Amino acid sequence: MNIHIISIFPEAFDSYFSSSILWNAQKNNLFQVHFYKLNDFSDKKFKHIDDKAYGMHGQVISPEPTAKAIDFVLEKIWKKVPIIYLTPAWELLQQEKVEKYVEEFEEDIIILCGHYEWVDQRIRDLYVTHEISIWEYVLSSGELSAMVFIDSLVRHLPWVLWNKISLEEESFSEKLDRKKEYPVYTRPATFRWLEVPEILRSWDHGKIEKWKFDNLQ
Repeated sequence: MNIHIISIFPEAFDSYFSSSILWNAQKNNLFQVHFYKLNDFSDKKFKHIDDKAYGMHGQVISPEPTAKAIDFVLEKIWKKVPIIYLTPAWELLQQEKVEKYVEEFEEDIIILCGHYEWVDQRIRDLYVTHEISIWEYVLSSGELSAMVFIDSLVRHLPWVLWNKISLEEESFSEKLDRKKEYPVYTRPATFRWLEVPEILRSWDHGKIEKWKFDNLQ
């Protein structure tokens, strides 16, 4: 999967993509990220990419540089691809939808990161194919929500997580009936007078499986 990110602040992704699971996934060519700084597509003297909103307060990302950036990426990859805009004003992202997107987004996707009062509506009307909200709150930066969305996708790609069972049996997975995962424990068996449930130490897999499903949250 190639993820093309259009952003005012591509450097915001540096620390996240250079650590842990996502870093290993890129190193092993399981997915690749390509950044495009929106200001580079501005014709204004100081490379501004925003202007005052009509009829309301705040600044809005202008349509001209945004359209140029999207057209540039589309010409580069030479095909129609999903163009994703992260916005709080849309349908909430859920695990079942993430699984659907992983199947749908096979090769290239473009992610447009908003800022200020977000992007001009005409960009959404002309280009955006998917509008996604990570939850019912507003963030100052579309980069943050983009990282959340990318993480939710990438961890489902083959070989990103070494243990396939980790995906099959986790919160909101189909196997757990889309419920929250059961409590988990590790050594020591006793910690501050609290003990690991005896069933989990019994090696009786049938009873352990029943305990897990009885304790879904």
